[in-house]
Amino acid sequence: MKAVSCLALNASFEPLTIVPSRRAVRLVLDGKAELLESETGRVFRSEDRVVPSPSVIRLVRYIHVPYRFRRQVTNTFLFARDDYQCQYCGRRKSDLRGRQFLTRDHIRPLSRGGLNTWDNVVTSCSPCNNLKGGRLPGEAGLSLLHEPTEPNYVHLVWVVRRVTDTQAKYIKMFYGEDTLDAVSGRPGRSFSPRATRTVARRTDRSRAPFRGA
Repeated sequence: MKAVSCLALNASFEPLTIVPSRRAVRLVLDGKAELLESETGRVFRSEDRVVPSPSVIRLVRYIHVPYRFRRQVTNTFLFARDDYQCQYCGRRKSDLRGRQFLTRDHIRPLSRGGLNTWDNVVTSCSPCNNLKGGRLPGEAGLSLLHEPTEPNYVHLVWVVRRVTDTQAKYIKMFYGEDTLDAVSGRPGRSFSPRATRTVARRTDRSRAPFRGA
């Protein structure tokens, strides 16, 4: 898949985020990052330099980022966390028909004191959501496929993106095969608890949105 953006690594080779190619070029030209991988056939030109279009850069200086960045619950990240699968009946987005769709369900309804937090929301197909209504899952004869948890920051950042094979190489190098499977959109893979634990072990500082060096 052709890269349209650039993977930015910390000085420790820890993947930070995806940045626009032009921003990556600016970091390279300013001496704040080194070019590790580039796209074939694409270049950026300045008055006195020609820089290949970056696909992976590494910051020259290490930047400290928080261990956990709490992102507001959105359907985009919620559906991605749950692998676009109803957490009650197991049907995926591709299995839905007609006017059926994926939606957000509060396990403990807001009307009964539930909160809009990661541990109280799951992806639900519209039929299951309508069946459950304002009840608890057990009261509606439903049970959850997985216990919902707040995703690791790495999961939130990467799970809704597609990475190139070149970029995936660096994610695998730092986090391992499980995380690579989760973030690269490989068919039939989801972000497993094992992958979450792997990321947690490899990350000794928490992360926030990358804003450059």
